[in-house]
Amino acid sequence: MNDETMLRAEEKTINWYPGHMARAKRLLAEQLSRVDVVIELCDARIPRASRNPDLAELVKGKRRLLVLGKADLAEEAQTRAWLKYYRAQGLEAMSFDSVRGRAKDVLARVERLSADLVERMAARGVKKTVRVMIVGVPNVGKSTFTNRLNGAATAKTGDRPGVTRSNQWVRVTPYLELLDTPGLLWPKLENQADARALAFVGTINDQIMDQQMLAIRLLTWLMENKREDAVGRFRLKEPDAEGLALLEAVCRGRGWLLPGGVCDTDRGAAVVLDEFRAGKLGRVTLQRAPEVQA
Repeated sequence: MNDETMLRAEEKTINWYPGHMARAKRLLAEQLSRVDVVIELCDARIPRASRNPDLAELVKGKRRLLVLGKADLAEEAQTRAWLKYYRAQGLEAMSFDSVRGRAKDVLARVERLSADLVERMAARGVKKTVRVMIVGVPNVGKSTFTNRLNGAATAKTGDRPGVTRSNQWVRVTPYLELLDTPGLLWPKLENQADARALAFVGTINDQIMDQQMLAIRLLTWLMENKREDAVGRFRLKEPDAEGLALLEAVCRGRGWLLPGGVCDTDRGAAVVLDEFRAGKLGRVTLQRAPEVQA
């Protein structure tokens, strides 16, 4: 039995749909009638996997803006390719850099999307307040994004999924309000490749998974697609190792050893995932954009 077969045999199906998500979905649906524009925030490293199909159905008919967030962690060429792909589908789409992204660029898009509503109310002598709902999967950065648009830390943030548990209205200007919503997954993750991608970036709670198995999967992908970066970052002297041996090689390279020279694979797995998520292996896009037919 080779390492790939062993990985498949040992891996458990990834699913995470805690009770608060079902409640949050109901609350979100109740608020939709009050909302003029929906901003869907996905992760630029996994643009397909981080789009909840249930959200697309829920917000159907609303003015929508798709934002590929955390673009500073993704490959620029791939982000451009994904934007081209989504725009070809008729979606209003843009990327947003967590470090250098400008709130005014997003707000200008919102203003354009809601211009007809504002003008219609102005014709009746009413100054309309535009209400914007921000939706997305867990840990995609909705609260941080909301705070960037607001210019103040009013929405709760955290580096783990599930920090936001209820809807939070934030007033940006007298005539613009944002609704930060809890992250929502869908009840069953049928595509396990997408589920792993979600797990790699921290969308799914680490506590429900085997972190060593997840780290081995990520290291395997990195060695196939970002070999030079991975070898340099983890000081790998055994770059052809596979499976658990690869994680152990990383531990030896970085000095994560227990007494007697035993590899501390628990620590190794945790740090590999943390460093990838923090962008310490450089810009990485895990999912390639489909070709757009001319």
